[in-house]
Amino acid sequence: MIQDVVRRGVEESREPQSTHVFVRSLGVPDLPARISPFDPGYDVQTVVSHLEQSHHLISRLKLSMACWMIADESATRAKIAAAKRLGVPLATGGGPFEISEDKGRLEGFFELVASLGVDRVEAGEGFTRLKRSPREYTQLAERCGLTVQMELGDKHGGAFTPAIVAELIDNGYRWLDAGAKAIVVEARESAQQVGLFDDSGRLNFEAAEAFAAAFGMDKTIFEAPNKRSQFDFLRHFGNEVHLSNVRLEEVLRVEIYRRGLHSDAYGHALASRPAPVV
Repeated sequence: MIQDVVRRGVEESREPQSTHVFVRSLGVPDLPARISPFDPGYDVQTVVSHLEQSHHLISRLKLSMACWMIADESATRAKIAAAKRLGVPLATGGGPFEISEDKGRLEGFFELVASLGVDRVEAGEGFTRLKRSPREYTQLAERCGLTVQMELGDKHGGAFTPAIVAELIDNGYRWLDAGAKAIVVEARESAQQVGLFDDSGRLNFEAAEAFAAAFGMDKTIFEAPNKRSQFDFLRHFGNEVHLSNVRLEEVLRVEIYRRGLHSDAYGHALASRPAPVV
């Protein structure tokens, strides 16, 4: 009985501990958010739960594909409301942009996106051909209070060749000059036989470097939908690389790799970093 009372007294007297403070004591730096995960149609509770645990690690949540357009609208609005409550910016994926433009309904699409409280649209030319200049698109978006990020790459065109990379970089310059806020490099959900990835899923590092050198790390976003692609980008570019199309349930795993807390990253990212004096 006396031992139980003493134990309870010791436990009650302990100072509350902070995970953040302890992680910093290991030498892990605070890093800006560099992950733009996507929602391909998760249920509301899943999205809200992941936003609550990972919102501080998310640069922008992408409402991917057109799933949000055919879901019950109250569910879509609930996801958007949760993101805004937690300070997470939003973007819509490029598919609805392409279809709306191809069907002559782009102005209505922009008005819909703005009315929902989303502040950015992803433009693209992955399976349709655009009809206007980049500046016409960014101006149209601006009139609705929206910004634009441009996704480069054909969704059905296979892996990039050097000629395609050069062509896409020229196109990316045109979009940035027209006011686009970022350039997204295509990888779809497979990261295999598309964009920067060959038939086996190997990353074309030379092409990736070309995009990063052209647009800068702050404006280049690489789609990295699976573990191999995510870790390849992080190993090659370090913790400043901006990754998109990460699944919500994988945000924390990607972040522990970025910070050197993953077994595959510790040796080269954190082991040699001195712990700060606490």
